[in-house]
Amino acid sequence: MSTATALAGSTGAATEVTPVPVGRVYRFEVVKLVSQWRIRLLVLACWVIPGLFVAAVAQQGTLPADTLFGRWMHATGWAGPLVLLGFSGSWALPLLTSVVAGDVFAGEDRLGTWRHLLVAVRSPRRLFAGKALAGGTVLVLLVAGLLASSTVGGLAAVGNRPLVGVDGHLLAPSDAAQGVLLAWACALAPTLALAAIGLLGSVLLGRSPMGLLVPALAAVAMQVAQMLPLPVPLRLALPGYAFVSWNGLFAEPARLDQLLIAVAVSLAWAVVATAAACLLFVRRDFTNGSEDGVQRRALAFGVAPLAGLLALSVAAVAVAEPSTGSGITQAKVEREVSTAFGHLYRLQTEQLHRSAVTEEQLQVSATCDRGDGHVDPQGAGNDWRCVVTWHLPGVTAPGTAVYQLDVAPDGRLMADGDGPKEVNGYFLVQTPSGDAPNPLWQFDGEIGLLAAAPD
Repeated sequence: MSTATALAGSTGAATEVTPVPVGRVYRFEVVKLVSQWRIRLLVLACWVIPGLFVAAVAQQGTLPADTLFGRWMHATGWAGPLVLLGFSGSWALPLLTSVVAGDVFAGEDRLGTWRHLLVAVRSPRRLFAGKALAGGTVLVLLVAGLLASSTVGGLAAVGNRPLVGVDGHLLAPSDAAQGVLLAWACALAPTLALAAIGLLGSVLLGRSPMGLLVPALAAVAMQVAQMLPLPVPLRLALPGYAFVSWNGLFAEPARLDQLLIAVAVSLAWAVVATAAACLLFVRRDFTNGSEDGVQRRALAFGVAPLAGLLALSVAAVAVAEPSTGSGITQAKVEREVSTAFGHLYRLQTEQLHRSAVTEEQLQVSATCDRGDGHVDPQGAGNDWRCVVTWHLPGVTAPGTAVYQLDVAPDGRLMADGDGPKEVNGYFLVQTPSGDAPNPLWQFDGEIGLLAAAPD
């Protein structure tokens, strides 16, 4: 006899009942969620505040240059949604999943309404499915609001202009729009993974408020892990890497290998965590009013599948894309710096109304080392130094420029110009129409961590 049947039988005898369709349970749970004041407040905030924030920042004299695409918020409205995506992946989305998914089951424990729900629905599995789908729907609505609001704010404040990619090449507004949509769509995968972890925590911890913190704590742990010098297979096996790997969409050609692996890993985490939460939920004894969660052994049962998935993901990535160490090598750094410099030099040439040149004519090359040659030139660090050399048509002597680099463990590269002043030593350049930001003064890059990236 199932738990739902036991609760539904008024005379104690088992009676055959027909469970309520999942669609009706789903609609009921969606109505319950959106009727809560905190959910309504979150929906309003996600659909209004990002646009105001992006528009306000785009009008400021100081831009968030320490964030990817932040230095381009004056140049195009498409930079705003990407800056917000970087912030959301670190803070906003984990907090949203905590409020929505972390409380979707624990709230019923606090209110003591499980028996009433099971009598009405007559199927723990369908009740779980309805609640999980309702929570996912609300999260998608919140993410859509963040995207729509930040896009409208950026375009209204700055305009529909080309966007400079992570490797310095210029994307047309239509390509930038497509990239922004794809980047936010890819960010849904780790968001759903955190939501599934939140469901698992809500089922495991019952009415305990700690269930609310599980997605946020998991996100913080994964952020800390991404800051450490982890081996490439372990880094890509964590669902949090999908909040970073969307950067490859804005390179030429697009770097889809890391992105697809990260999205697949995130979706696998979402499936496994949801399945574990469902299994624990349907095995719970709802006839025992004193049980608002599961026994301590269920904690290991709930965590073990995720630990096994992590080990399996590490092994799969290591076999599919063999890469040792951090994945950051001297050749990759030199290639990324020279590619970005070549693209941005052409942009500066256009600003100064000089004769147009191509990357083939420039023949840009970079020589990079660490610690003035005293440190092994690989891995993350802020002691990288590059000397960039290029050639101009009709000029015998090559041009040179120096950059100090800060390379993060996740592959992000930040280059700071160190002269000469007329090339990259000052943040402004004098153009015929007045002073303009110097694209060669500081720029970002993204190093492919996989061994498949050409050296």
